Amino acid sequence: MCRRTIRRAILSSLIVSIFFTSNAMAAGMPNIKDVVHRLDDLFRSSASTGHVELIAKTETQTRHLKMRIWSKGKDKSLIIIDDPVREAGTATLKVGNNLWNYLPKISRTIRIPPSMMLSSWMGTDFTNDDLVKDTSYERDFETSIEGRSNDPVGWRVVMNVRPGVVGRWQKIEFVINDEGTLPVVALYFDRKGRLARTMRFTDIKVMDGRKIPTHVILEANDQPGHQTELHYLDMKFDVALPDSLFSLSQLERQ
Repeated sequence: MCRRTIRRAILSSLIVSIFFTSNAMAAGMPNIKDVVHRLDDLFRSSASTGHVELIAKTETQTRHLKMRIWSKGKDKSLIIIDDPVREAGTATLKVGNNLWNYLPKISRTIRIPPSMMLSSWMGTDFTNDDLVKDTSYERDFETSIEGRSNDPVGWRVVMNVRPGVVGRWQKIEFVINDEGTLPVVALYFDRKGRLARTMRFTDIKVMDGRKIPTHVILEANDQPGHQTELHYLDMKFDVALPDSLFSLSQLERQ
């Protein structure tokens, strides 16, 4: 057999191999719209409530907070700190595009402007946006599945911010599980393309019939030594919550 024939045979084998590999990958690839929807609604439903513990670590101190959380739809959220005692009653309320913090020590409600949505929440590495889920992946990002990830194992999902959207993140890269239902890790890149933080999702459990990651670890890549952990202690989904719960008058009575 001449060299030209051998080369053609090898090339044909490679093309066939690539074809079948691509088809096999496409066959198992999750639907991108379903993936984005699940990521948007990971910890919420028509209405949800639960208890969470937050641990914020820096090079010099560690803070522990225990909180109650409520959400209704995509535009109402309420967070109330129960412990430690010195911060008990401190609360954050979101209704539509409005965000307030209530400080019981001075009996004062402070409105947080939209420009502060990506600022630190209560001195942690989480932002106000992280806690009240104001960002919508579907609305704010163009998303694609960019094939497989080997470490960690799963599907690589890349989100690029849509033109005209104001915010801190230029790009978010997720790795989701093989089924396309849960995140494994998320990398957040700032507007200059620098990796700013890494979020890991672990300890998968079923709560109120829904499988969720109950341990979220946030590492600030631009602040060495900073790490914030969020532990979901219990969650209930599709519960009945009155709109009156998400009001300034109710906020100040908590």
